[in-house]
Amino acid sequence: MKVEHELQGDRKVYTVSAFNRGVASWLTRLPTIWVEGEVTEFRRQDRWQSVFFTLKDPRDGSCLPVSMPRSGFDALRLELVDGQTVHVFGRPELFAARGEFRLRALTIEALGLGAVLAGIERLKRQLATEGLFSTARKRPLPVFPRRIALLTGNEAAAKRDFVTAVTARFPAARILIAQTYVQGPRAAPALATALQDLAREPEVDVVVLARGGGSFEDLLPFSDERLVRAVAAAPIPVVSAVGHEQDTPLCDLAADARASTPTAAARLVVPDEGELRERLRALVSRLDRAPLSLVERKRAALESLAGRLRTLSHQATLKRGYAIARTDRGILRSTESVATGDRIDVELAEGSLAARVEETRP
Repeated sequence: MKVEHELQGDRKVYTVSAFNRGVASWLTRLPTIWVEGEVTEFRRQDRWQSVFFTLKDPRDGSCLPVSMPRSGFDALRLELVDGQTVHVFGRPELFAARGEFRLRALTIEALGLGAVLAGIERLKRQLATEGLFSTARKRPLPVFPRRIALLTGNEAAAKRDFVTAVTARFPAARILIAQTYVQGPRAAPALATALQDLAREPEVDVVVLARGGGSFEDLLPFSDERLVRAVAAAPIPVVSAVGHEQDTPLCDLAADARASTPTAAARLVVPDEGELRERLRALVSRLDRAPLSLVERKRAALESLAGRLRTLSHQATLKRGYAIARTDRGILRSTESVATGDRIDVELAEGSLAARVEETRP
């Protein structure tokens, strides 16, 4: 950028405005850098387009003014307080109208793992109180999903492992793949938006949120409140397959199912075709044997019934030494039904007798 000046004798003279513009232009050539310091004088207002604070070096008190677009700062979901140590990534700039030098921040990271863990633990308690992690709200996964959505990053490993495992288990499976940021300050909102979009895709019955292993910092977006709430609010089941077995980001707790790896997620969302075919073959074999088995069961039931009938028949009673006396009016059951001199027939187990009543006894 050419800066205009005036010649006054042997001097080049610049106006304040020209000088500031020239310095501001020169500063744009400097690279982006990380700066560490303590936050002081933090200022944010909803009507402002930027947030402002000062970075102070605790060793000698040196100060550096910092500004950042409010939308970008709000997206980070940081709770900056005075005295907190942070890393700020940005570019030096000069606000030409006022001649104010400052660092234009592009992103901010709270320094210290303890502070981050404490923030995640606070969010975990809050969301648990709201019921987002309750087992009662978790839905079963579809047995035969019409379409599976995979949300992952650009890394080849997670996508390759999941797709390979799914196609090996169930070749007919249909997979819709969406890729977006999976680490860094832009990851959480990008993942949340992509998840909402995938859930609205036709015939998608389940979404798998997958990412390979990484450092604690790499996995932070998967404990971001925006993504965790998006997982809990999804209209279809969500499987979280993030990191390794020992990693438990908050999206794992909100998801309907959790898998330790993308390969394990494949085992959850599709059945094994080989096992299904084996079960079908066993079922067909049982059906082939069913008619014969039914006849055998019916024959056994009839034989049992016939045995009971034989046991209850009067022939069986006669064989035990009993006899049946009859008159022309039927079986004789009481002495009051006959009189002395009446003729009766007596049936035995073998043969019968003709007899006449000589005496009756009560």
